[in-house]
Amino acid sequence: MEGLCRSPRHEKALTTEKMAANVKKVQYAVRGALVLRAYEHEKTLKNNPDKLPFKRITYCNIGNPQSLGQKPITFFRQVIALTEYPALLETSGVEKLFPQDAIDRAKEFLSVGGPTGAYSESQGREHVRKDVAAFINERDGFGPNDSYANPNNIFLFDGASPAVQTSLRILLRDEKDGVMIPIPQYPLYSATIPLMGGSPISYYLDEEKNWALSPKELERAVKEAKEKGITPRGLVIINPGNPTGSILDRENMKDIIRFCHRENILLMADEVYQNNVYVQSKPFVSFKKVLSETPECKNELELLSFHSTSKGLVGECGKRGGYVEMTNIDESVKQEFYKLVSVNLCPNIIGQLMMDLVIRPPAKNGPSRALYEQETTTIYDSLKRRAELVVGKLNSMDGVTCNPSEGAMYALPQIHLPAKAVEEAKKKNLAADAMYCLELLDQTGLCVVPGSGFGQKEGTYHFRTTILPSEEQLTEVMELFSSFHKKFLEKYQ
Repeated sequence: MEGLCRSPRHEKALTTEKMAANVKKVQYAVRGALVLRAYEHEKTLKNNPDKLPFKRITYCNIGNPQSLGQKPITFFRQVIALTEYPALLETSGVEKLFPQDAIDRAKEFLSVGGPTGAYSESQGREHVRKDVAAFINERDGFGPNDSYANPNNIFLFDGASPAVQTSLRILLRDEKDGVMIPIPQYPLYSATIPLMGGSPISYYLDEEKNWALSPKELERAVKEAKEKGITPRGLVIINPGNPTGSILDRENMKDIIRFCHRENILLMADEVYQNNVYVQSKPFVSFKKVLSETPECKNELELLSFHSTSKGLVGECGKRGGYVEMTNIDESVKQEFYKLVSVNLCPNIIGQLMMDLVIRPPAKNGPSRALYEQETTTIYDSLKRRAELVVGKLNSMDGVTCNPSEGAMYALPQIHLPAKAVEEAKKKNLAADAMYCLELLDQTGLCVVPGSGFGQKEGTYHFRTTILPSEEQLTEVMELFSSFHKKFLEKYQ
């Protein structure tokens, strides 16, 4: 038998030449080559700290609040601790360790859903989906038991990203099916669409008008796609915007809804930053709410709305909780959707419970409410100040222009690079903003993402940075940005 395994010329069964072609098309800039270099620098700092001109890596490449020091909400973690280790509930004196409303919520979760180590329904626990529906009703101005939101139309996921990926898997049949995505956009979409065998259709946001979206630009993108033999099947909107930090107004949203209705296009509303709005003049309004106010479309336009535990004032990225709500989706498609999610058995239970806590915080008259409001207000006020600080500092630098960060967790400045820098980047086979970001990392330890990773108009250069370092650290970070930028310009003048 041993001799049967011997081969004079054994060939590997799996090589890059023999793997799925669509996988090789995937690019994901926020965790790409730049971040891998940052990881290498981090190892060097541990083993040989004097070798680099900085003392730490500051990861401004991804919206990961707790990795940069944001503290979790106390009530949420108390409830999760009790549901994960229910023996605590039977411990004498537990009332001295945990507030009564946290104890009551943990008992409720365990009584209606069972232990956290057991599978749930593939669609997600029913009690969580009911709470999500009640949250949507309240958010959009309807009664708690109104039929506006239906738990049967809600699917829970391990974060919003898998919900998006599953939706695209169902929508896209082949490369002749296209999905319209904003440029600049979050790389989840540009990565997943080709992975699922479809074609991205780019529409450009107007940087000169604070990243506004023009219906004429949507029409241009559709026309060009059809000329190439690509059928637009879906349109992605990220509101508040990632990476732009911009927020759409109601009239713009109605234009988008009417456009999708007219073109028979599925609307995919990525609304994971709905609690990250820093300007009073543009409060968050859901696409579902605006659709309900658009009589000619409200019963016909197909809409998928996404939300997550990862963003907002919570930042529970590692808990992986999220959902998609379906509006006007055919019942037979929901059945296929259910079949597909059943392959993964169910979303993780802690992510489901965290989603419930995010949309159903401690009651207003409960013992945990005051601390909850103090914690969330502190986080919100700080994020608002940080957004203003980052944008203000960036705009004070020569050759840098940055639109206001109205929401989300990012700033996307345009950097006007010297011709000599652009030429040098070409010699290195790099985008000019990628070279800029690599030099920034190598000289300062600051890790950001080049605009070329998100898409941008030809001849423009950007980078995306989060606003997430603590206020104390952020002042230092912006000084490092300013000092590096000045030296970079001098180097390539």
